[in-house]
Amino acid sequence: MLDRLFHHAHVLTCGPRSWRTKLHAAARVILEVMQQGMTMRYVDPLLAGWHDVQEVAKTYWQVTLARTRVQHSLLTHFLQIYWPEFARYWRTSRSAQFITMRHAYPTPASITAVSCDEFVDAAWNVAGRKVAKRAWLSGVYARAQHSVALPIALESPAIAAFRMRLAFLDHRAQRAALEAQADALLGTNSDDHQRQTIPGIGPVFALTILAEAGDIRRVAHHRPFLKFCGLDLAKSQSGQQRGHEQLSKRGNNRLRAAFWYAGRIAVRSTEHSGRAKFERYLAAEPFSSVRRRKAYTATAAKMARITHAIIKTGRPYRGYFEHELPSGSIPLHRAVEAPAPS
Repeated sequence: MLDRLFHHAHVLTCGPRSWRTKLHAAARVILEVMQQGMTMRYVDPLLAGWHDVQEVAKTYWQVTLARTRVQHSLLTHFLQIYWPEFARYWRTSRSAQFITMRHAYPTPASITAVSCDEFVDAAWNVAGRKVAKRAWLSGVYARAQHSVALPIALESPAIAAFRMRLAFLDHRAQRAALEAQADALLGTNSDDHQRQTIPGIGPVFALTILAEAGDIRRVAHHRPFLKFCGLDLAKSQSGQQRGHEQLSKRGNNRLRAAFWYAGRIAVRSTEHSGRAKFERYLAAEPFSSVRRRKAYTATAAKMARITHAIIKTGRPYRGYFEHELPSGSIPLHRAVEAPAPS
């Protein structure tokens, strides 16, 4: 590495005068920054013991991305050709019953080849656990009778390719193995218990936070941590033109996505103060999609602040800590240490 740096420095010093001028200017800037103490500490993940954690987290991320790509191809291509009416039963990417049903009955013709009662008896175990399963299967049979799908034979190579694509969507075994590895790796971490007491943060999100952020104790305040996650507000300014404050998104995108999804899960629980924050954001415009997206962003930032606080203090999570104060919350004039307005 040093040989390569010396080689580049030799090329620059032997190059045109403009190159040498830029090299000298960059060296002066580096020396000035070092004299002012504006440096950033580099942590080697191999020496710190986070290399295995990072590899498992990144592998889980790649498995998720691959599953999402297959999901999009199914919803936008295969389902539109072979059975467009069945797309209404898609709920989540982890719907095992949906994958099993499509693999067993890829076309409407594979259902209408038998009577409704015979189909219900044959698909009873394939459909999984459902409320009013007989009525649901009867509805599937009725939609298969009036489907506008292409008349493709069940033994055709196109259906074989479609079933092969469905097999790529089913990553349950890979996810289960990675989640088991996450539990094993987090079991040796002292901060795992406090981190997983937060609603919405499970083994996978806890592993992602540990892999991307490392030891959060090295961050003195939650504001630099929010900036590292890209959850801080930034404003573009040029001359007399000033833009609006918006999310910077200049930090770690995986860490930001983990807190975003954890916040989406946390607002569903009534035992989390993030739900109250989410509802306060929606009180002004409850039907605005832009306002709802801002509320989810504020909840994600709150999840990041909570994670930083419990790791710094070493205490487990308490859902309504601000309600334990005498007045219910800290007044704004006390928070900024300014006199109260008259």
